[in-house]
Amino acid sequence: MAFIRKRRLERELYSKERFSLLLLNLEEYYFEQHTANHITNKGCRDERYNTFTCIHILKLFQSLTHSQLLPFFIVPSRKFRGSLKICSKSIIFEPDDNNQPIIKIPLRDCISIKAPEENEARNPFTRDTAGRIFVVCNQVFLIKERNIIAPYKTIRGRTEHIFQLDVAGKLGDVVQTLHQLYRASCLDKMGDQAAMITAILQSRLARTSFDKNRFQSISETLHMECKAEMVTPLVTNPGHVCVTDANLYFQPLNGYPKPVVQITLQNVRRIYKRRHGLMPLGLEVFCTENDLCSDIYLKFYNYQDRDELYYLIATYLENHITEHTAESYMLQWQRGHLSNYQYLLHLNNLADRSCNDLSQYPVFPWIIADYSSSVLDLTKPETFRDLSKPIGALNKERLDRLLKRYQEMSEPKFMYGSHYSSPGYVLFYLVRVAPEYMLCLQNGKFDHADRMFNSLAETWKNCLDGATDFKELIPEFYENDSSFLVNSLKLDLGKRQGGKMVEDVELPPWASGPDDFLQKSQEALESQYVSEHLHEWIDLIFGCKQKGGEAVAAHNVFHPLTYEGGVDLNSILDPNEKVALLTQILEFGQTPKQLFTTPHPRRIIPKLKSLSRASSHSVSIAESPVSPNEESFEDLTEESRTLAWNNIAKLKLNEQYKIHKEAITGIAVTSNGSSVFTTSQDSTLKMFSKESKTTQRSVSFSNMALSSCLILPGDTTVISSSWDNHIYFYSIAFGRRQDILMGHDDAVSKVCWRDGRLYSASWDSTVKVWHCAPGDTSSNKKHQFELLAELEHDVSVNTIDLNAASTLLASGTKEGTISVWDVAAATVLHQLPCHSGTVFDAAFSPDSRHLLSTGEDSCFKVIDVQTGMLISSLTTDEPQRCFKWDGNTILSGSQSGELLVWDLLGGKVTERIKGHAGAVVSMWMNEQCNSVITGGEDKQIMFWKLQY
Repeated sequence: MAFIRKRRLERELYSKERFSLLLLNLEEYYFEQHTANHITNKGCRDERYNTFTCIHILKLFQSLTHSQLLPFFIVPSRKFRGSLKICSKSIIFEPDDNNQPIIKIPLRDCISIKAPEENEARNPFTRDTAGRIFVVCNQVFLIKERNIIAPYKTIRGRTEHIFQLDVAGKLGDVVQTLHQLYRASCLDKMGDQAAMITAILQSRLARTSFDKNRFQSISETLHMECKAEMVTPLVTNPGHVCVTDANLYFQPLNGYPKPVVQITLQNVRRIYKRRHGLMPLGLEVFCTENDLCSDIYLKFYNYQDRDELYYLIATYLENHITEHTAESYMLQWQRGHLSNYQYLLHLNNLADRSCNDLSQYPVFPWIIADYSSSVLDLTKPETFRDLSKPIGALNKERLDRLLKRYQEMSEPKFMYGSHYSSPGYVLFYLVRVAPEYMLCLQNGKFDHADRMFNSLAETWKNCLDGATDFKELIPEFYENDSSFLVNSLKLDLGKRQGGKMVEDVELPPWASGPDDFLQKSQEALESQYVSEHLHEWIDLIFGCKQKGGEAVAAHNVFHPLTYEGGVDLNSILDPNEKVALLTQILEFGQTPKQLFTTPHPRRIIPKLKSLSRASSHSVSIAESPVSPNEESFEDLTEESRTLAWNNIAKLKLNEQYKIHKEAITGIAVTSNGSSVFTTSQDSTLKMFSKESKTTQRSVSFSNMALSSCLILPGDTTVISSSWDNHIYFYSIAFGRRQDILMGHDDAVSKVCWRDGRLYSASWDSTVKVWHCAPGDTSSNKKHQFELLAELEHDVSVNTIDLNAASTLLASGTKEGTISVWDVAAATVLHQLPCHSGTVFDAAFSPDSRHLLSTGEDSCFKVIDVQTGMLISSLTTDEPQRCFKWDGNTILSGSQSGELLVWDLLGGKVTERIKGHAGAVVSMWMNEQCNSVITGGEDKQIMFWKLQY
């Protein structure tokens, strides 16, 4: 088991070290380390470095200069000896005492980093301060306290740390480096941060070279030397590469985990060019023939260095081993010289899959479909998963829904918003043996206990029924080490909703234990059924059904960015855009390199009776008693929407049309996207055809302005609210007014619809909840309205919104008050005077935890829904009239007509997009979040499309 063997080897080699590169953030570098002491006040006896329990003492001295402050530190103090690590985004202190936690201070959270001034260092009363670095910060992470692997503890609030270097003469250089890296961490844009850190790294590499004294023999001849990074899961380590006539060397810039990695060329058996980060910069070297675990994976800074090193090693290998292609392995497999497992290993290697790159980890198929029987019968076809279909197509009911959305989707189209292999999925399976990798990937946290790999049966069921889960398996399921199924490290992985702690993985009844489970899984993989059908799965993952028309026919279409060649990073000049796009793709997962463009042949199985395709699936998934609930099906997955929101600044204006005589107040779109309905202050409801690009209908219900509109499910009826106190129902099929609801005593400002209920807000200071029994225009049968609740306010209500579960309603008034209501009880939960002036728009976050509002006072306000606390306020240059948001990023329409993209956490505008000639007063966004329509006071509607 490649991953687990690698982890055990690391633990054996570096068992005394608690520090590892996994303590760094993703894309962070470890530069240097210095022996040092961490100094705390002796009177404080808190085990967690005392600094935190005595911080109130330090705060007394915040107003003092260092000259005034230093004498106070002459009092008895405690020193914790250890190693100070300087990293590109953090300062890490690893104490020698294993009971003490490792301290990690993010540079972005630092307030100041200082050394004593020269006159202070010479002061006889403060001379023991030589070599000291004073760090003041707002946040600190405590890691591996008592040497236990657990989620990081976060200490928030102002704290001061004193580190004293053993070699005081290095103080100036260390502080200078820290100041450089601190400046980089304070840059607003990730691309600018990455560029500055890269410049610092390249400068360090340029000032050093490979130490030739590390050669195994003085007679070795140097063929090449260059800069590169050694790649391990989630982290890279920069240094220098050397190749001689006998050895390949890598010397890390930081000397970690050992001064030099050396590989004897005579031992090399395989070498592969890799794409790393979507670029052809990787090279992986193996000293074994049938193993996923390589001896070194290198990433170069340009493809010329990579190709030259590959040529040098490949030339040496020509005299020793024969290079294998996908076709040569295929022939060996067909003839029975390779097992199914071995063949899949080789295909993964050839397709750029590596256990050193979690975004391209080797992928293996689910084989077994029976996790409930007491005996596993490998002679029954129904025991097995249908290998001719991707995971997402195994459940017909779910597939039908996905295909419906696929057909309605505009380009770029995809059926599945999440991938079958990603770093998160790999560590989902391996968290029990690789907990530090999970903590690294998830910013020091484990996943929620109920989302852990708790049970084989649960996981398989979720892959069949879940709206967002299409993951395959990893090689470990077909190897011999079952430790990834057992919580042998006694990790605290949390407690599930039923109160049960997360421990070992629950196995199916037919497995007597973890080892037995793996043995039966191996038998299933090598069974007659799988040998007869494995070529079908290979077509999907590595072959002709991976791309193009064959993929569409096989229902095997993923997001375009996951495919090789889906994006050309070299063509993207904006470093911030490039960093953001690369991060998205690496976290999302990548499709393997395509190895075959024609159908893969079947395996030759002599003297075995073949199982027919018809009999193989006499019991389909769709006929299973367990099928996904309609209400539980989410739109294409959260991952695809996240991808769209991360690129929301790339909205481009496609078309614009002036179709009204006054400001546009509402926009609604039919489910297939062909017709757009708009309301306006000119009193008309209009239907605009996207296909013919013309207004096809124009209806006026009265001479008063219309304020909003929506389309009922089924695209049969449009509901419009009016300033004449009425709500109008318009039949799309019959082209006439179907009904009127006279439900308010003043203008109706907005309407919402959810699950057969109509919610109407009015200037009469009420929000009313109606049950609507549908009418029938053909028989002149009217809608039947029943008033279920009336939510009373003190002043006119201007806007409303419902949370995803329809349990909460938010309302915003003309005087700036935001209220959160319990819909079922018709009672107000929270009421806050958020704005000075009219609330223009309000909306719950997708997870319903927060409520965002914007008002006449040019402010965004964020409310915590559970507590009712105002947790954030963001002042804008001008009023923002409407918006959409994903909980972190806001797309707003401004008073001046621009579309603005906001980083809510950063409190700033990240993109301004020119739009309307007047205020943007209405906005519609599709479910995939990649298409937007805006309406303005300039009487125009504008169609926007996300351009990846």
